[in-house]
Amino acid sequence: MPAPGADTPFLHHAFLACLEDSGSATPETGWAPAHILIESLHGDLLACAPSYFKSHSYGEFIFDHGWADAFERAGGRYYPKLLTAVPFTPATGPRLLVPPGPDEDALRRTLATTIVRVAEEAGVSSAHINFATQAEWELLGKQGFLQRTGVQFHWENDGYHAFDDFLASLSSRKRKAIKKERREATENDIEIVPLTGDALTSDAWDAFYAFYRDTGSRKWGTPYLTREFFDLLGERLGERVLLIMCRREGRWIAGALNLIGHDTLYGRYWGCVEDHRFLHFECCYYQAIDYAIEHGLARVEAGAQGSHKIQRGYLPVLTYSAHWIEHGGLSEAVARFLKEESQHVDMEVDAIARDYSPFRKENG
Repeated sequence: MPAPGADTPFLHHAFLACLEDSGSATPETGWAPAHILIESLHGDLLACAPSYFKSHSYGEFIFDHGWADAFERAGGRYYPKLLTAVPFTPATGPRLLVPPGPDEDALRRTLATTIVRVAEEAGVSSAHINFATQAEWELLGKQGFLQRTGVQFHWENDGYHAFDDFLASLSSRKRKAIKKERREATENDIEIVPLTGDALTSDAWDAFYAFYRDTGSRKWGTPYLTREFFDLLGERLGERVLLIMCRREGRWIAGALNLIGHDTLYGRYWGCVEDHRFLHFECCYYQAIDYAIEHGLARVEAGAQGSHKIQRGYLPVLTYSAHWIEHGGLSEAVARFLKEESQHVDMEVDAIARDYSPFRKENG
């Protein structure tokens, strides 16, 4: 019987341990591990949920800063809060981890109840479950959690045998644009080198960490992950790592980090020390599609945000989160906000599908 979450690399014990052992997700960084376990009377693990007490809302990609600001302006204390999620990882996957079987929904309901009880006993303001599956989200709604949706852009493999098959499904204008981008991306004698497993050397990680720090400093102010995290990731999950590196004149100049799931390639980080037109799109989007097609993967999840992904074949999908808030007034205000927000999210998805899809009309 497969372990719960085994199809998702981010839910492997090894990945979560890399975050904690490297000093990336620790109490000192605002991520105090509080993993929730349900055991039998004999000590057997029945269910679990990766959870943390948070002293801020950074590194989550489901944004509740406005809720925190409003509550604290009104005299409340929003932090700490309880978060069930994978740190720094906006990738959908199970959050209420239970083995398959006749008792799985009952165990998920027990986990949901336990998460609330832990939050109440700890005296925190709220409990949040981010990037859950749709089935979990629906169950959590029935358990009294507030429900939230968001949008990401994913590429779906429609049985393609080669990148050209994917191109053939696009409108002529989009097809020509992608061909041009791919051609120009490597014009300056740039070599693209995919690395995985034993090929993930310290030299490559040193270069990629420099890329990551540069991008992270510009995006977030302080990069979330330590250098040690990448060494541990390569040692413990190297066969699940796809590092797309770019070399020019013998020097690493750019790279994109992906993790390989059972049927999904997950794009995570990108960075560079030289700017070359379209190289970002080549490394993060087109190389990912190439890999997914070659290895028979069903989709590519390219991370959070990025409407520029649409014209490159990545279409909108909903993401799901659920929220329990102890204070009645704040809970009611957030519920009103989420109702309005969900309408805007649905309108955005519908508008993109109707007006901006790069695919030929007969392909939807």
